[in-house]
Amino acid sequence: MDPPSKSWSIHTRADIIAKYEVLERVGSGAYSDVYRARRLSDNLIVALKEVHDYQSAYREIEALQILQGSPNVVVMHDYFWREDEDAVLVLEFLRTDLTSVIREAKKEGRGLSVGEIKRWMIQILNGVDACHRNMIVHRDLKPGNLLISEDGMLKLADFGQARILMEPGYDAMDENPQPYEQDTSNHESSLQNPEVFPQTDNLNQEGFCNQEQGAVSREEFFRVLDELKTKASIDDMDKDTNFQDGNTSCLATCTTSDMEDDLLKGSFTYEAEEGGDEQGGLTSCVGTRWYRAPELLYGSEDYGLEIDLWSMGCIFAEILTLEPLFPGTADIDQLSRIIDVLGNLNEEVWPGCSKLCDYRKITFSKVENPPGLEACLPNRSPDEVSLVKELVCYHPARRARAMELLQDKFFKEDPLPVPISGLRVPLTRNEPDDDGYDFNGVDFDSDMEDFSPLNITRTSTGASSRR
Repeated sequence: MDPPSKSWSIHTRADIIAKYEVLERVGSGAYSDVYRARRLSDNLIVALKEVHDYQSAYREIEALQILQGSPNVVVMHDYFWREDEDAVLVLEFLRTDLTSVIREAKKEGRGLSVGEIKRWMIQILNGVDACHRNMIVHRDLKPGNLLISEDGMLKLADFGQARILMEPGYDAMDENPQPYEQDTSNHESSLQNPEVFPQTDNLNQEGFCNQEQGAVSREEFFRVLDELKTKASIDDMDKDTNFQDGNTSCLATCTTSDMEDDLLKGSFTYEAEEGGDEQGGLTSCVGTRWYRAPELLYGSEDYGLEIDLWSMGCIFAEILTLEPLFPGTADIDQLSRIIDVLGNLNEEVWPGCSKLCDYRKITFSKVENPPGLEACLPNRSPDEVSLVKELVCYHPARRARAMELLQDKFFKEDPLPVPISGLRVPLTRNEPDDDGYDFNGVDFDSDMEDFSPLNITRTSTGASSRR
């Protein structure tokens, strides 16, 4: 798809350069660019994320406004958005991410201590819990989207694929939102006009992200949200958002980019066009393959917060072993790896799974005596294995919620979680290692589409299929 015929250069934006000194571009992709910048008023270093994809910008701004004040979610200081310009989000600059923590620990030949593991997990759980209390599904949780400050604070980032759910499986927002009414004056953050959105401080006061008191009731939340939506209007966009921007989500994290990082060549992020469904159905083509829940791999468009829980379980396993749990090279290979470990997916383990969109398009040979997650987590304690099993299971309804896991005895027993100040944080994002995960022939579209039924048979050299 050719880009819109307008300037994408942040350097041409008078309203931005009047308040920020752009220092360097630290990441670039087909639909976003990220710059390190200095705020002139107080010399604060920030990240300026220029988002060229309209829908992603809308979703990210909306989610970050609701989550403002959550300690484990990236801070959006401000944003600029005018009718004829790309959105520019002003985000806190975080120098590294969980991918770098894992990679450095592996490179140095050391594991993470149990106390460190517990502290990283608790911070991830707190961030996901903040999202889910507000019915926000992130849809692209992975180590590269878990940013870390120099003092060890971990924060969820890159909400460009996030959605607000009315109920599990359905989206609260219109699939084809209309553009906000723009302020014609030369004013930053025109979307944050009080007549359009309340100030983010007011969102906190109304309890959207109050960590101590908990979120407001669902009824009250959606009542306020509906009021906000009725005050906003957006033009329909006739554009394809199924872009092949393999590491865009790393760009969005406000840290230096790993655009050539082999680690993610088999672990891309992508999202197909959503819209038009009268019931507000969601697309299954979201997230990064290694962390995608089975229901998404089978093409489900009726899913909920549980897809984030599966992703979180895969991340926890990676923290424990310093290796990705299911590093698939294609959607079929991804499913094959999962089935090899957990066993065949059928009505016995997940009643209703046969109704998944692509369930009957592809079948796998019967797996006798699957080893289970224990085989993927050698030398880990039963409590650690149990924690991962609470999340990495076929039936979405059986995945433990973040708020439940925060009360797990695992986090209350010795060794206790280290203080945040005791975490070892890399100085910068690491360069890809030669011994990283190197995959070839990655197909950036779902390889489940347009298939007649397939049967997958494992051989000594891999897997073969026949129609």
